[in-house]
Amino acid sequence: MNLRLHGYEVETAVDGEVGMQKAFDLQPDLIVLDLMLPGWSGFDILEELRKRGRDLPVLILSARGATADKVEGLGLGADDYLTKPFDLPELLARVGRMLARQRSRDETQAELAFGPVRIDRVARLVRVGGKPVELSAKEFDLLCLLAASPGQVFTRETILKQVWGWDYEGTARTVDNFVASLRKKLEGSRRAPKHIRTVPKVGYKLSVAP
Repeated sequence: MNLRLHGYEVETAVDGEVGMQKAFDLQPDLIVLDLMLPGWSGFDILEELRKRGRDLPVLILSARGATADKVEGLGLGADDYLTKPFDLPELLARVGRMLARQRSRDETQAELAFGPVRIDRVARLVRVGGKPVELSAKEFDLLCLLAASPGQVFTRETILKQVWGWDYEGTARTVDNFVASLRKKLEGSRRAPKHIRTVPKVGYKLSVAP
């Protein structure tokens, strides 16, 4: 209620499973995460988010104030940890700071590039050697996922969840087909790609090597 009163758009989840689905489908700017949830615990959710490559800011807000809990939460990838009871101005200050930091990072990554490819994430435009290339919405999202983390290996399952959504029922073949299409449009070859590389028996990564 207080976050909404201060102008934030808020989505809530009553348990861990719903929270995970919303984290992938809604792609929020920030997650305020309780630890003691029905089903998946907050630690489970945080570990799964980071395992699947989601690097959005996470603020743990919990009554569990022991040092061991804080160490575990931060070790799993939380960006901040606030214990209950708390003062509302402090929560708002931390949320505002985390969102500002995320906006600054997003602005620096508004344009992604590798080889002859330039990606304008704000305008959703892609150019190869200065010439515009038409991509479908999912092709663009898949390309941005790989290009934003060069060298990171993404499993097909992770790609499906992040690009198509948590409850999408497609198969690994879906990812393979879209990767093949991207290679043809961006690199001119499906079989000898220089940048969108296959990691055998795992998935795909973006190589920025010339």
